[in-house]
Amino acid sequence: MKFSTLLDVLMDVLQKRKVTASELAEKYETSTRTIYRYVDELSFSVPIYVKRGRGGGICISDNYRLPVGFMNQTEYTAAIEALDATYAQLPEERFLSAKKKLTASRKPLSADTAFVGGESSTLLIDGGTWGDTQKFADKMRYISDCIHRAQTVEIEYRDRAGVASRRKIQPHLLILKQNVWYVYAYCLKQKDFRLFRLGRIYATFATGETFTRKAFKKEDLPLHFWVDESEAIDVRLQVDETALLDVQDWLGVENVKQSGEKWTANVRLPNDGALPKKIIGFGAGVTVLSPQSLKDKIKAELTKTAALYE
Repeated sequence: MKFSTLLDVLMDVLQKRKVTASELAEKYETSTRTIYRYVDELSFSVPIYVKRGRGGGICISDNYRLPVGFMNQTEYTAAIEALDATYAQLPEERFLSAKKKLTASRKPLSADTAFVGGESSTLLIDGGTWGDTQKFADKMRYISDCIHRAQTVEIEYRDRAGVASRRKIQPHLLILKQNVWYVYAYCLKQKDFRLFRLGRIYATFATGETFTRKAFKKEDLPLHFWVDESEAIDVRLQVDETALLDVQDWLGVENVKQSGEKWTANVRLPNDGALPKKIIGFGAGVTVLSPQSLKDKIKAELTKTAALYE
């Protein structure tokens, strides 16, 4: 545990080149005295030191870099593949530069080892749409650029209820979840952070305004994609073999379990208008066992659909 924290502290200082002991103490839930003790231990092997006085902190020499043998071949391969796949989806110079540096510094490959990247890469990220992928990629690159430049952007947006709005946002983070891209941004209209789906951003407009990034933690991110627990329901599904793979893709294999000759799923899902339509999309392959309220919504949706073909 101690070695792991020591390594994490070193990574933090390497990334920022200067960080305060109080920041590290808060992050690793320990005391500043313990952090200073870690720094003393690290100083025996790396040029890390404490700068006293105003504007000081825990620093490391600007010339110091991790030794070439710091990562083994497998770790280098994994890191380069991840950068390669990310660059294919979001072609920014920083990803390409990092990949080139890693490639140049890793150990020589043996004759029977495949080159990582290009046709032999084992990792591919494609979060684009089925339609015009170039326009989507351009939009994502623009949002990413606004994040790194801390630039406010105005967007035309349509939420999942179909309500259109035009608002200014301060983008902080791009998120990829279940093959869908989102931007986590501070909304100046709502005066709070919101999650915006990139596919629902119809247009973007430069404002010429910059902003100061606001601090947030990973725990703050609404990765369940509903505002609070009151907007979620416990759902029990029966899954037919014909829909098993698709449901596993949707809910994850850990949430779909075999019970006798049947497959069932017990999950907590957002209780919105998209849920009945999602379940209907599986046809006869998925049956809602509970709650009754969801079963009623699906019946009503199917009745409306059937009426269109009478």
